[in-house]
Amino acid sequence: MRKQLPPDELKSWLASQLPAALDLLRRMVEINSWTENREGVNRLARLTAESFAPFGFTGELVPSANPQWGDHLVLTRPGVTHRSIAMVSHLDTVFPPEEEARHNFRWQPEGNRIYGPGTEDIKGGTVMMWLVLAALHELAPAIFQKITWKLFFNSSEETLSHDFGELCRRRCDAGTLAALVFEAEGKVNDQRALVVARKGRATWRITVTGRGAHAGALHERGANAIVQLGRTLDRVAALTDYTRALTFNPGRIRGGTGLNRVPHEAVAEGELRAFSPDVYAQAKADLLALNGPGDVRSSADGFACRVAVEILSESRPWPRNPGTDRLFELWRATASDLGMPLVAEERGGLSDGNLLWDAVPTLDGLGPRGDHGHCSERSGNGSKLPEYVEVNSFVPKATLNVLALLRLIPFKGVGAFTGGAAAEDS
Repeated sequence: MRKQLPPDELKSWLASQLPAALDLLRRMVEINSWTENREGVNRLARLTAESFAPFGFTGELVPSANPQWGDHLVLTRPGVTHRSIAMVSHLDTVFPPEEEARHNFRWQPEGNRIYGPGTEDIKGGTVMMWLVLAALHELAPAIFQKITWKLFFNSSEETLSHDFGELCRRRCDAGTLAALVFEAEGKVNDQRALVVARKGRATWRITVTGRGAHAGALHERGANAIVQLGRTLDRVAALTDYTRALTFNPGRIRGGTGLNRVPHEAVAEGELRAFSPDVYAQAKADLLALNGPGDVRSSADGFACRVAVEILSESRPWPRNPGTDRLFELWRATASDLGMPLVAEERGGLSDGNLLWDAVPTLDGLGPRGDHGHCSERSGNGSKLPEYVEVNSFVPKATLNVLALLRLIPFKGVGAFTGGAAAEDS
């Protein structure tokens, strides 16, 4: 016989745990875990492992491919069946210690908001995982013990470290029901939103080689690399097509030495982003087609500038797909039962979901609500606010996540409480 617990009782229990959850968040936020602060990232990993240990999780530190970064953390609790669920968060933030000090950016509760580095991105998401698993451990122990739980914490997500994706994919198998990413939830028309797709991203570099010359006496012999780069970047910018959700962004440029020289070299770097794999592939091809002779030439002998385009890094698009859509529909139906409107969001930013969606059904945005991620500044007139998380978003979102998980987890002959029907084991 299936045991049931009304959502109000679940909410009440979660509310009783919120002070402990926020204290854990405070301790995490007080550790600087900038990606390049290896010691800080590893210190946060130890605290995270200690926090989940009472639920039966054991920890493993996996060295990053970059030895200057901290270790990835994997926490595992074996279940009694072959079924597993992966939960994903990350340890690093984008704020160096000196930036936090310069802007007095620290743990700072103000009404319903808590400001501080990582409150939204993504230490609040890790604490959401803790709340959800605490509820399952305490209130649905038979279901909790049935599933093998695999928690993955990226030490360097803010750099989109691909070795972490490879680690997760190796540890997830055919019995893995879902990969749940605890980035902050979205908001679309003031409704809660879960992330069902993300743009892919390629970073690129364009190097123009021209010919130097004396700018006063021999100007006509030169082939100006800066002028050529400017023309080439105009062509790059023209590839942006909002109707296809395709953007190109030249982000950095350098070139030339002295003002009395026709510059012989100029370099620009930037990125492109797109949701659709086909649009993404065509965009890369269009960018690489700019390779070759330029149209800026020496007036003396026709010497042409040379344009070289290279792709520096890639994170593939995460497009809408059946596996993600099935998970979203399960969460949406659960939210509907709770009287909580929930919509799907296709987000332009990247997450670890980009690395996992085609290996395991993946859903993102399962963390609490906040805003101003990646910002540490505060202005007197309120036009600039630092990152924060909303305290009153934790209990409702944890309630949704717990009840949706209980719908997701197959069972047979095991008591569980649930806000709706659950699937049977086949």
